[in-house]
Amino acid sequence: MSYSSILYICIFLPAVMMVYGIMPQRHRWKILLAASYLFFYMLSGKLLIYLILSTFSIHHMGLWLSSCKRDFELQKKLIPQEERNALKDAYTKKRRKILLFAVVIHVGMLLFLKYFNFFGANVNHVLELFSVPVQIPQLKLAVPLGISFYTLQAVSYITDIYQGKMEADDNLGRLAIYMSFFPIIMEGPICRYSQTAPALYEGNPLTYRGVTFGYQRIIWGLFKKLVIADRLNPLVKTIFDNHQDYGGIVIIAGAVLYTFQLYADFSGCIDITIGTGEIFGVKVPENFRQPFFSRTASEFWRRWHITLGAWFKDYIFYPISLTHFVKNLGKKTKNRFGRHAGQVVTSAFALFGVWFCNGLWHGTGWNYIFFGLYYFVLIMLGNIFEPWIQNTADRLHINRKSGWYVGFQRVKLLIIVFTGELFFRADGLKTGLDMFRSIFTEFDLSALTDGSLLSLGISQADYLAVLGGFLAVLTVGIIHEKGISIRERASQWGIVRRWSFYYGAVLIVVIFGAYGPGYRAVDLIYAGF
Repeated sequence: MSYSSILYICIFLPAVMMVYGIMPQRHRWKILLAASYLFFYMLSGKLLIYLILSTFSIHHMGLWLSSCKRDFELQKKLIPQEERNALKDAYTKKRRKILLFAVVIHVGMLLFLKYFNFFGANVNHVLELFSVPVQIPQLKLAVPLGISFYTLQAVSYITDIYQGKMEADDNLGRLAIYMSFFPIIMEGPICRYSQTAPALYEGNPLTYRGVTFGYQRIIWGLFKKLVIADRLNPLVKTIFDNHQDYGGIVIIAGAVLYTFQLYADFSGCIDITIGTGEIFGVKVPENFRQPFFSRTASEFWRRWHITLGAWFKDYIFYPISLTHFVKNLGKKTKNRFGRHAGQVVTSAFALFGVWFCNGLWHGTGWNYIFFGLYYFVLIMLGNIFEPWIQNTADRLHINRKSGWYVGFQRVKLLIIVFTGELFFRADGLKTGLDMFRSIFTEFDLSALTDGSLLSLGISQADYLAVLGGFLAVLTVGIIHEKGISIRERASQWGIVRRWSFYYGAVLIVVIFGAYGPGYRAVDLIYAGF
């Protein structure tokens, strides 16, 4: 059952809303928890046990950390002032060990289930090169859906307790619903405890505004998913599965259209997630902010998968950049080569950790690691040459905010993104390199006119529907970039105009969406990461 299925939209979600609405407020969180566990069980069966065990363990670890903090505060009052620093150091080491234990347990489980066979296979290749008669077995491991998302939420919860940003919650139910809330469990966004747990547990009543605004967002998500992403799927699959049969122009089309498919699929799913949260009075964090209007790779990733980027910044970038080794190295570099060089060296270590983990988080393949390091190199090059670029622009009297320069940056950024997504979607790094090479060695513009693009699994009508969907998303993006909320504007219209708009949106999805005979249900792309 995916978020775009009739089962979810027309049966599961309305049933949860109905039971939730008639229950007393103090019991509503239980309905959401039961619905979340049912939803997870329908997707992953008995693998639900991993989510339950993760919730119990992180709850216990959090209480252990808080208990350790309380013990320190109590003991501190019973000893002389001169002994308190030693006591603080002892308790800090103990709390650090608890944090490390919790992170190792949860991240270790993720690494084992998701990456054991990948790393094992690569170690076996190395052993074969040196004729070592030892092989790491390939295990049949079942990976729970959503484990990458709820593991990061568990790590953020325990880390925030350790850092003193929040107190451990002694209410296991509140933590359980935070870890498992059904709209979030498959594709995120990655929420912080303070963002969703209180509202989920509070049991806010269903309101007219919440339900109507929630379903507006859901319909918009369905539009992206069914009209754009699912219609493009046959074409993208045909190109990437049979890349050796096509020349460079078709490969470029595949990379570009896959990028749009991925955005429509992932952001559409997030729209459905946020809309579902709105229905129950829960503000789920935004995960996209018109990323294709960006000018640089760094800006793009501040607008794309926002919650993952924020998680990496808080729990990988800052911890690495604040280590004793990195701080000292940055200071020495600054003293010898200047402030900019010191900043570049400091950020290089932290950014490498971020982008290596970003690539690895997305999947088990060298193409994913290459994808992460690809952005690491590009962002580092941007950081290194930024002063030189600014000085050159000043000498040539180039206004970097002028229309033509911004346009140049956006076109350059699109080429970077399309290239990255080519490797991201390719079936392995070697395949990605072969496809990239063919762009230059087998480039032939005749594919644009000889009908080749109409033999890739979708019809002319599909192209027109996708084009219309793309223009709609582009138009809405431009409006949002100007700070205008279409939903707020629509809510102020008269009842006839407003509801005509709502029903018209539903009809567009029904008429132009990809479903029914001839179409196979397309899994949510990010659910596999």
